[in-house]
Amino acid sequence: MDNRAQVREFLTSRRARVTPDQVGLPAGTNRRVAGLRRTEVATLAGVSVEYYTKIERGAISGASPEILDALARALRLDDAERAHLFDLAHAASPVARPPRRRNPKSWRPHESLQWVLDAITAGPAFVRNGRLDILAANPLGRAFYKDVFDMPGQPPNMARYTFLDDRAQQFYPDWDRFADVTVAILRTEAGRDPHNKDLHDLIGELCTRSNDFRARWGSHDVRHHGTGIKTFHHDVVGEVTVAYEGMEMESEPGLTLTVYAAEPGSPSAERIQLLASWAASEYGADDTRASDEVPLDR
Repeated sequence: MDNRAQVREFLTSRRARVTPDQVGLPAGTNRRVAGLRRTEVATLAGVSVEYYTKIERGAISGASPEILDALARALRLDDAERAHLFDLAHAASPVARPPRRRNPKSWRPHESLQWVLDAITAGPAFVRNGRLDILAANPLGRAFYKDVFDMPGQPPNMARYTFLDDRAQQFYPDWDRFADVTVAILRTEAGRDPHNKDLHDLIGELCTRSNDFRARWGSHDVRHHGTGIKTFHHDVVGEVTVAYEGMEMESEPGLTLTVYAAEPGSPSAERIQLLASWAASEYGADDTRASDEVPLDR
């Protein structure tokens, strides 16, 4: 991906989102831009207009952490957006080291990781990479995302499912919110690892095949996706509301272990138990793992 274009479009989109009154500046008259002017951002960040213009045009390599912090404050970036700005600056550095990747065809979840996943029996649990491939799952995770695993000719990928499979509209009752989150996760990963060809190919495919994805991709929204509440409509057990926790794996940088749990004693908890019973009867012992061909593109 073109790092300069990503920097330019991200900063331009964030600048357009901040109004003068939000940062204590007079709006004035004859305003031709949405949000702040470059001169106003430069003033708020304590840099020259020429230097900020250079950065916004994509020449972010060499910007110090202090300058990046000042820009983040001037543009009122949240934690995820600030981290994304730093990722873009790091990727632009001529000495930046790309994230460590293993050979996609040879990676398998190590045995102890699968033991850990299988020991989680009260809720779905799975491991994903930055492009939302499901790399490993417990039996409940496989049953919960059965339609994702069912997509023909592809590794189980939640982004592809969200935008290219009609069943996702029912599975996600609030599809628009799920779609926004999916794109934001991919945009965050693209800033962290802009030279990942497999991620680039996935984004290109989704932009080509989905107008909904393409429109959201242009918004340059990013986010940290670590904890919260989600509601799904599973075609086997009906509506399920779960809390989720996403944990970065210390032993596998770039991978996230996610666990879903329903409130104890709630109707959703009962439905998760029903799903576990369904999974036990539907899948054999050897059919509860993620596909052997799932890549580790991170």
